[in-house]
Amino acid sequence: MSLTTALEKITAQQPKTRSAVWMVGEQLKDLLRAEPHLAELVEQDLEARELSLTACERKIKAHADRHKTGNFACVTPLEAEEIIREFYGLPAAGADCPEPVPDNVFHLEDFF
Repeated sequence: MSLTTALEKITAQQPKTRSAVWMVGEQLKDLLRAEPHLAELVEQDLEARELSLTACERKIKAHADRHKTGNFACVTPLEAEEIIREFYGLPAAGADCPEPVPDNVFHLEDFF
């Protein structure tokens, strides 16, 4: 699993024309390019129907609708990123991401 594969999965879920779902995919791609260590988690999440780009876009739209002013509803790029991170269970920007422990590592505590 790699950044390239995650980006391909995002592209596969994006509509061919620019739309709100397309924009979510572009923002998620930008996020992964900046933090490639998150690619594997996103790649796995995109396998689940309930974690599709369309479902994520619905969350962002719901947030915009809750903060609507008159006939105008939107989210800032930072708000969208926070919603995307929460939706996919990604750590906050700049937060340390725990390194995965290899399967062949043993801890002495396991023997007690």
